[in-house]
Amino acid sequence: MSTQDPSSTPPNSPENEVLAVVSVSAGRRWMALGMLGVLGILLAYFAFATPPANVLLQVFVIVIAALSLALMVKMHAGTGSGIELTEEGLRDQDGTVIAPIKAIKSVDRGAFAFKPSNGFLLRLDLDQMPADAGRVWRPGLWWRLGARVGVGGVTPGNQTKIMAELTQALMARSDG
Repeated sequence: MSTQDPSSTPPNSPENEVLAVVSVSAGRRWMALGMLGVLGILLAYFAFATPPANVLLQVFVIVIAALSLALMVKMHAGTGSGIELTEEGLRDQDGTVIAPIKAIKSVDRGAFAFKPSNGFLLRLDLDQMPADAGRVWRPGLWWRLGARVGVGGVTPGNQTKIMAELTQALMARSDG
C-alpha cells in the first residue's frame, strides 16, 4: 500500500533531498525478534508438553503462541527499511509517504506522550493527508492510526530526536 505520487517531485530536486534518516538498530531489532520468537516457541511447547486440563485454555495458549510468531515475522519485514525526512515530509525508504510536512500539526517527544520507545508522535491534519493514506503498522519502526503517527521502536534515540527537531523546524519554516 504505497501512497507515493511519482509525478509530484523529480527525484533530483531539492524537495527530495534527504535531511535525516532513522534506521533500525540491529541489536534492538534482533533482541525484539528473538524475544517474540522465544515467547512463541515457549508458549507452543507448554501448550503441547504440559497441556492444561481445560482444552479452551490450551487453544488460547496456542493462539497466543501463533500470534507471537506472526508478529515476529511482521516485525522482521517491517524493520527491513528506514524512515527519511525530506522538505516534503516523512517517508519510508520503500517510498510510502508517512506524513507530508503540510499535514503535521504538532510533534510530541514528551515522556507522557503515547509514542513508541525512543521515538516521537506526530499529530496530523487529516484534510492535508493523501486520500489513500490509511492505517499502516510497521512494528518496531512506525505506525499511522487516524490523525496520529508514531515513529520509533527499535530505532536509535539520537536519530529520532534529530528527525523530530528537524520536523519541527520544517513546520515552523512552512508556517512563517
